[in-house]
Amino acid sequence: MRFETLEQLADICRQENKTIAEVMLEDQARETGVSPEEVFRQMAEYYGVMKEAVRQGLTGNTKSRSGLTGGDAKKVSDYMQQGETSLGGPAAEAMAYALAVSEVNASMGRIIATPTAGSCGIIPGVFVSAQERFGWEDEHLVKGLFCAGAIGYVIANNASISGAEGGCQAEVGSAIGMAAGAMVELRGGTAQQAVHAVGLALKNCLGLICDPVAGLVEIPCIVRNGLGAVTALAASDMALAGVGSVIPADEVIGVMLEVGSAMPAKHRETGKGGLAQTPTGRKLTKELVEQRRRKAKEAKAPAKED
Repeated sequence: MRFETLEQLADICRQENKTIAEVMLEDQARETGVSPEEVFRQMAEYYGVMKEAVRQGLTGNTKSRSGLTGGDAKKVSDYMQQGETSLGGPAAEAMAYALAVSEVNASMGRIIATPTAGSCGIIPGVFVSAQERFGWEDEHLVKGLFCAGAIGYVIANNASISGAEGGCQAEVGSAIGMAAGAMVELRGGTAQQAVHAVGLALKNCLGLICDPVAGLVEIPCIVRNGLGAVTALAASDMALAGVGSVIPADEVIGVMLEVGSAMPAKHRETGKGGLAQTPTGRKLTKELVEQRRRKAKEAKAPAKED
């Protein structure tokens, strides 16, 4: 890639009068040796999977194998039909869609990691709800994925997108930043405004720990995806309104690395701290362990003769 930082990316966009998506598509094609048309086609397939995951999450059985989660996206969707929500329709819809995709992931359905499976609901939640709201064609949203990808590329190479390395700020936080920046560009904002949106979004996620109950990507991961979609929309609106990130986005990413490196191991996807070690978290973990042992024992037991 021709850029290592978001500021470099914004500079390229200014100098060449291009969007972040256009720069990313060109660089991706150049690096892979695949034609821009084929790279775009592949990304379009990914967006198709995202839309299907939203549909599946709202209409299908999303009960996870653990039995801990499932059906919350539909609850939110049904609640929205009862009248005006406190959040407001568009944001509530993005939240419901993000929950839907995360529940599909937990129930072993097909999703696209954006940038990880643990944060897979945020970009689809924001994108699919925005597409329905503004009447955008798929092609426009696919361009948005290239913008989000460029942002994720910078975060991954200057901090981390792994919960095991940097906590949930690296997964859900990165996805929120990616969605926020892409939403700015989708709505006609400049590359610099998109970069500001990333900084605004990431500042709100610094220090977010990774503490999955029983080591599963369910509690609190799914809820964080739903709320993360709302944060992404808020950050994009701030940036489009002219609000800038006083601390440059690249410096915020540097802080992500600093905070993630200093985070105790028990708060980095080990299940040894945070919500995973609350009384309820330990109780649920114990019940799941006993359930697995019981199933394993039943599977090994010889079949009874008639």
